[in-house]
Amino acid sequence: MMSRACSVSARRVYSRARVCHCWGVARSTYYARQAGATGKSLPAAPRGRPPVVPDAILVAQIRTVLGEAEALGWRGEGYRKVWARLRHRGTPTSKERVRRLMREHGLQAPHRVGKPRGPRSHDGTIIPDAPDRMWGTDATQVVTRLEGTATIFLAIDHFVGDLVGIHAARPGTRYEALEPLHQGLREHFGPLREGVAEGLVVRHDHGAQYMSGHFQRELHFLGIESSPSFVRAPQGNGIAERFVRTLKEQLLWVRRFDTVEELRLALLEFKERYNRHWLLQRHDSQTPAAVRATHGDLLPMAA
Repeated sequence: MMSRACSVSARRVYSRARVCHCWGVARSTYYARQAGATGKSLPAAPRGRPPVVPDAILVAQIRTVLGEAEALGWRGEGYRKVWARLRHRGTPTSKERVRRLMREHGLQAPHRVGKPRGPRSHDGTIIPDAPDRMWGTDATQVVTRLEGTATIFLAIDHFVGDLVGIHAARPGTRYEALEPLHQGLREHFGPLREGVAEGLVVRHDHGAQYMSGHFQRELHFLGIESSPSFVRAPQGNGIAERFVRTLKEQLLWVRRFDTVEELRLALLEFKERYNRHWLLQRHDSQTPAAVRATHGDLLPMAA
């Protein structure tokens, strides 16, 4: 090898650093290939300087601290308090090292596991077989120049994919959250009255507006079934969530608004433009308006 050859002028062997530099190869690559050729892996040296207190001694001190705390009536001490007590005793160490050692030796504080809350992932389908069977509703926020943060509420049909209602308000209360649903009901079911939307399911998350008593009572009055999505499973409300992304990409992130009223009018214009011109891949690249026209509304059935 070149590293074992002797330089004619300097009468010394070439160093590995010089050889790797001439070949354009990193020294780590050289050592890795050397280890692979011999079938032996180079032992990894511990990083940094060795600790002042070895792990075995520190674990014994942690056990002593936990025993003293339990003798005083304190049970389930966490790693932060154990680290503080060690520091008061004059033992130099870090919180993360105490945490690691307590985890490795089963000395961590016990904690409640909690009750099972059912599945946390959506394993079914949220696409019905006809329009106006299931609507999804969601909310997002945008900052206006003059009036601060405004909340945008929307409702979208899960089968057709058209936007049935959209609204912006400041503040975003439970009353404002119903406005997109009222818009869609007036357009597709007729005037608002008791039981007008029998058979319709509304999918929503666990936001305060949607879980409020007023919102749920209004759904019950209109004949709508409330369908909360799973906690920490946004795919259960995926139709509305995906539309929020489209709304941000096509309007909210490309245009600034001075007032909430200007935003509200722009959202209504976006609703018409989206329903008439947006192409939906799952409907063979048809617009939501074309899909709605093909399948029709359920107003006669609801009436």
